[in-house]
Amino acid sequence: MVKQSRSWWGQKFITALESFTDDSRLKRGRAYASDSRILVFAITESGVAATIRGNKNPYFGVYKEPKYLTEIMLTPISAEEWTEIIARLSSKASVVAKLLLNEVPENIEDCFKRTKLLPTKRKDLITECSCPDYSNPCKHVAGLCYRLAQELDQDPFLLFQLRGLSKEALQRELAKSPLGRILSDGLDESELELKKSSSLHTEPKTLSRNTIPELREFWLGSKRLPSSMPMPSSTSVSAIIVKKQGDYPAFWHKENSFIETMEELYQRVKIKNSNLL
Repeated sequence: MVKQSRSWWGQKFITALESFTDDSRLKRGRAYASDSRILVFAITESGVAATIRGNKNPYFGVYKEPKYLTEIMLTPISAEEWTEIIARLSSKASVVAKLLLNEVPENIEDCFKRTKLLPTKRKDLITECSCPDYSNPCKHVAGLCYRLAQELDQDPFLLFQLRGLSKEALQRELAKSPLGRILSDGLDESELELKKSSSLHTEPKTLSRNTIPELREFWLGSKRLPSSMPMPSSTSVSAIIVKKQGDYPAFWHKENSFIETMEELYQRVKIKNSNLL
């Protein structure tokens, strides 16, 4: 069976859905997760809403293609409970580091006591659909859940929003602690703007004799090396731009991990032409 989500948290979201939905509706629901079926997909303050294209069925008197309004909401967590949860999140360096890389750490549920972040039972999901199916969840709700799991792959902070805490509110609360401030600042980093280059090669420049250093200065340098090297900051994260994309960013359409591919690329560049040195 083709996976409907690539992240472990997206898969766990689907597992909860499949635990209380019959197999026939799940099977049909997978076909309703595509863009050809979901005509409108919108993330609201309390959940997700979609307009889903149904099927004509003359046997039941449906001669025009119907469009159904489908909604999914997660049971919200109270503000008081969120305060306790964020205090636990901010105290765990491993959790902060993973969230900084746009990932959900597998031990995040340890910070949740009364209500878990990911749904585990039927009452965690509030679902509605305007279709005439007597069952809830219906195939349209199942299709929207599969689509939502794909959205969670790209934006895990959507889980917090579905539980009643926006990304902006999460940033404000996290910034109240030292570790949380690192995460809050990292969430504000904007994407680097790509600039078009006129050439793939560095343009050569002619140096005058006055700018050419003496032989001794060329080999020894004009300044003495420092007696001690500065220690790197403990808050720095190597390859942050690459790692923030995650294993499967939106532009990555391959089955293997994006981060593993980049690591292999860096290693090849590092050892390229080493036998000539």
